[in-house]
Amino acid sequence: MSSTIVIVDQGRSIAFSFDDMMSYHGPGSPGGVAHAFKVLERALPLVEPDGLPERREITVRTAFGGPGARDAFELVTRAVTEDRYVVDPALGRPERGRTLERFVFRLGYRDRAVTLVVREGYVTDEFIELARKERRTADDDDRLAVLKREMADHVMSAPAIDVYDATDVS
Repeated sequence: MSSTIVIVDQGRSIAFSFDDMMSYHGPGSPGGVAHAFKVLERALPLVEPDGLPERREITVRTAFGGPGARDAFELVTRAVTEDRYVVDPALGRPERGRTLERFVFRLGYRDRAVTLVVREGYVTDEFIELARKERRTADDDDRLAVLKREMADHVMSAPAIDVYDATDVS
């Protein structure tokens, strides 16, 4: 497990830690930030096995619309501002159930791409139910904040290969 995500920007290596991503995003969605970190950690060596990818050539498509993941991908890849980041509900996998269906990420780099799907045990039913609840109470919000932090800690404590399965490597 690496402690940073390293990419290249115009010939210069840049490293981003989970803390860097949290500083950029803020405290709102640490679980989404953690998932993006693990997706990048898992996918980048698969789409660029010969070294470090160029930052501005990485594309991200996902069924997951969370702001923490979006901000983490933006910090590392600049994909949001450069229109290489797409939330695509069609990537969802409803057969995996409500809890896991949206945790699907397709990263591309030049002529290679990989799809990652979260493994069971890294997203809880309780988290999804509270996150999607339309009218949360203050107690619900407090519980959701705890669940977000617990998810981030759990995801970040595991190797990326244990958190995400890689499929459709091309």
